[in-house]
Amino acid sequence: MERIIEHALVPGTFDPITFGHIDVVRRAARMFPRVTVAVAASIGKNGVGTAFTLDERVELARAALAGIPGVEIAPFTGLLVDFAREVDAGAVVKGLRAMTDFEYELQQADLNYRLDSELESVFIMSAPQLGYLSSSVVRQIASLGGDVSAFVPPVVIEALRVRYAR
Repeated sequence: MERIIEHALVPGTFDPITFGHIDVVRRAARMFPRVTVAVAASIGKNGVGTAFTLDERVELARAALAGIPGVEIAPFTGLLVDFAREVDAGAVVKGLRAMTDFEYELQQADLNYRLDSELESVFIMSAPQLGYLSSSVVRQIASLGGDVSAFVPPVVIEALRVRYAR
C-alpha cells in the first residue's frame, strides 16, 4: 500500500518572498497537513548572489507566513532531495507562472526523481493576478525607488526600503 504524503516542501530562494510565493504556500497548506518552506542558501545565484542573506530571507518568510496553520520555515543548503529526506518530506510543491517556468521545473522534477523516486513533484499554477510577479522584478522596482506594495507584504517593503536606501 502506498503511503499518504503528510509533509511537503515549498522550496525557493525567496529573495524576497512575494504575494505569489505566499499564494503557493497557502494553497499547498490546503493539500498537505504539514508544509515546510525550504529557503535555499543559493550561494552565487545568477552569478551575483542574493540581495538578502539566508537569515534575512528566513526571517522575512517567517513574518510573511505567520498565521498559516501547518507551515514552518527552514533554511537549507545542498541538494533539495537530501533536505527532503532529512525532514521526511514526501513531496516538493512548486508554483508555475508561465511555460518557461514549466520547462525549468520539469527538468528539476526529472532530476529530483532520478535522485529519489519516492519524492513527488506537485505543481501549482499561479493565480492569474500573480502570474507576472517575481522576486527579481520586485527587487528591480524597489532598487529604483518604485512602489512594491502590491507585490509584497509590509515587512518586505520595509526590508527593501532599508536595503535600497539612497
